[in-house]
Amino acid sequence: MQDLYAVLGVPPEAPEEEIRQAYRAAARRLHPDVNAHPGAASQFREIAAAYNVLSDPKERARYDAKRAELLPQRPYFTIKVMPSSRIIPVLDENQVLYLLVELVPDPTITATHTPLNLTLVIDRSTSMNGVRLERTKMAAHRLIDQLSAKDVLSVIAFSDRAEVLVSAAPLTDKNAAKVLVTTVQAGGGTEIYQGLQAAYEQNCRYAGKNFANHIILITDGRTYGDEQDSIALAERCAAEGIGISAMGIGEEWNDVFLDRLASTTGGSSYYINSPSVVQRFLEERLRSLGQAVAERVTLSLAPDPDIIVENAFRLAPSAQPLSCETDPILIGQVLMRLNTAVILTLQLPPIAEEGRRSLLRIVASGDIVWNNHTSYQVVADVSTEVMKHPPAEEKPRAILDALSKLTLHRIQQKATEAAAQGDIRKATRLLETVATRLLESGQTELASIAMAEARRIASTRAISDEGHKALKYGTRRLLLPSGE
Repeated sequence: MQDLYAVLGVPPEAPEEEIRQAYRAAARRLHPDVNAHPGAASQFREIAAAYNVLSDPKERARYDAKRAELLPQRPYFTIKVMPSSRIIPVLDENQVLYLLVELVPDPTITATHTPLNLTLVIDRSTSMNGVRLERTKMAAHRLIDQLSAKDVLSVIAFSDRAEVLVSAAPLTDKNAAKVLVTTVQAGGGTEIYQGLQAAYEQNCRYAGKNFANHIILITDGRTYGDEQDSIALAERCAAEGIGISAMGIGEEWNDVFLDRLASTTGGSSYYINSPSVVQRFLEERLRSLGQAVAERVTLSLAPDPDIIVENAFRLAPSAQPLSCETDPILIGQVLMRLNTAVILTLQLPPIAEEGRRSLLRIVASGDIVWNNHTSYQVVADVSTEVMKHPPAEEKPRAILDALSKLTLHRIQQKATEAAAQGDIRKATRLLETVATRLLESGQTELASIAMAEARRIASTRAISDEGHKALKYGTRRLLLPSGE
């Protein structure tokens, strides 16, 4: 059940005139006739529906009676927004503002177990033969041991065709499932779409709001000719509440493709440089899936008509770029005792007048699976103060730290792009900058990789696949909260 007062941004005791004024103010900012952003359109539909109820005395009375009974006594999670500047200057040119958006779980929630509807997709192509496949099977056995009888499991093995090893069903016979995983043998090419299609079909058999529905893909190779089909399938999964996490072993797989596959569904992508760490990554993913306060969490962003949301990047619970092309943005989960954090980059237009200035309306939604409360929502309406001569202020440390690490991550991406375009001098300079900053922050191992790649590029005119992935995912992992 939605809190219609929160949707309109008024207190439950608000008089009719205040409700009417809130609706009119929202219409001036978010009505489709004045704001073309998709988030504005979807949010305004909800605001209009809330106003239709709360502006009618009889409907409002009926809603109030239900609201007291059905809304939670305490919020499952709240939303906190921290701007990079509390006061922005009057300026006759565009300026950039960063927002750190955090979804904060209720600290009194101490134990949840979200029932899992999990599909494990194992690449069994020829390149997986040997230690990679054996370690993956061992990790799968360990994952099976940690699931409960209430969890649903299915297992797919694929190469150039897919085989359903374990059909989707509650996990009542762990030994039988492990024996079937043991039978996997390597052979054939890599066609990821075949594996994902079979996984989607199996996961759909139990997919619903009472489960955390998730596909975990483990692969070591590139797929050829079916990437667009795979992305289209990921979009279908996203629409049906099924997340995808992707784990790439070694150096041969396409990181851009796996990133997009995961981020489309609110999942995560990982670089596994050694088969020995497959188990650790699976255990981390399983732990987070089972301890979620909220599942299928989304952010709907409705900026004011003259403001652009340039990009979004999830910092926690796992670091991952997000797409702003559609609304809402899938961000995955809210976990116990850990804030889900996203950093937004806003481009503001020239501003000529002092005073309070609205920026962005954010709606965070999620399913509280363990307590059977679907489509739970919290709302934040973000504004800022504008002054001709704003006082000097210290930037929030949390934002400075996140931006510093995110900038480092983006510099290594620019180095890769420069190398691909043949600008070796620029790529070398950027890699040296990355190495210097990593050394300054105590990341000596990553710094050594960056320096080695800077030297290598002078002779090979290219960054190695191993170095690229180590730097990309290594700098991304620095964005995680301490201890992760």
